[in-house]
Amino acid sequence: MSVQSRLLRPAGRSKGEPTIGLINVVFLMLIFFLIAGSIAPSPGDGIALVRISELDVQPPPDALILTAEGTLRQGEAETDAEAYLATLEEPRVARILPDRTAPASALVELAGALRAGGAERVVILGERGEP
Repeated sequence: MSVQSRLLRPAGRSKGEPTIGLINVVFLMLIFFLIAGSIAPSPGDGIALVRISELDVQPPPDALILTAEGTLRQGEAETDAEAYLATLEEPRVARILPDRTAPASALVELAGALRAGGAERVVILGERGEP
């Protein structure tokens, strides 16, 4: 055996990129969901689905309403955070329905006061936007 044949190594095959297969799978899934969504069955002829924007929605009776002026109401009566917390049942989940033009600082302050007053969770209710 010559010295030169021992020094030369056979050319090995380079490993392919493992991400190519992953990209192919993701692409195929994307195509599948696009096709499956476009051929979903319709509800039927003459049936019109309700639009959320057309509903006359009333706030939940246990929601605390924060007005644009920063006052608090529960139903039609004015209230404060402590009186509102006293009406909550266990688990104490406070629901705030802020006016669109209410100051953000008042909302943050109210949420902090409710948490400090014993609310386990504070949920801010809002309006569902147009698609």
